[in-house]
Formats: sequence, C-alpha cells, structure tokens
Amino acid sequence: MLVAGLGFSIRARRYLGRNWSGTITLKEDHELIRTGPCGWVRHPIYTGLLLAFVGSAAALGQWRGLAAVGLAIVAFLLKIRLEERWMIEAFGDTYRLYRSEVRALIPFVL
Repeated sequence: MLVAGLGFSIRARRYLGRNWSGTITLKEDHELIRTGPCGWVRHPIYTGLLLAFVGSAAALGQWRGLAAVGLAIVAFLLKIRLEERWMIEAFGDTYRLYRSEVRALIPFVL
C-alpha cells in the first residue's frame, strides 16, 4: 500500500506538470487537468499519500498510526475546500461539472 500510494502520488505530480504547486495558487495559463490520475480522483496526490499513510499505519499496527491517518484526512479535507474554491473561481461551470463527475479522494466513494 505504501509503494502503491507513493507511486500514484508521483505519477499524479508528473502528470500535473507545471500546473502543480506546493502552495495553493493558480499559475499563469493554469489548465484544468481532467485526464490521467485526475480522471480517477480530483486530488490524486492526496489520494496516493493517504493510501501510503494507511499502509504505514497497518504495517506499524499501532493506534498512533490510525491517529496520524485521521489527522492527515482532516488536513487534506481542509486544504481541498480551499483548493476547490479557487478552482471554481478560475474555471467556473467547467470545474463544477468535473466535480459532479469525478470524486475528490476515493473513486466512486468520496
């Protein structure tokens, strides 16, 4: 799970290319990417990291690992709210349609 999650995150980061940023920001000529990993989930880097965290927690087998996963989920959900607000401002109805078609973190679920 750890390797699969990190691999998915790395693939998503590479796929996003110049549109990715470590901070929440819209770049000049920012594009809405809807293919590749972004065709499965709107926030594929977070999805991959969460999978890696769950894998690490399972390997450790300690309650602290589950607590860390819970904290990561809360942090990612807060960041997603801000990112989505910015994306709606930038892409309007196009992003709203994307939101209705593709889940945020877990394909077909969340």
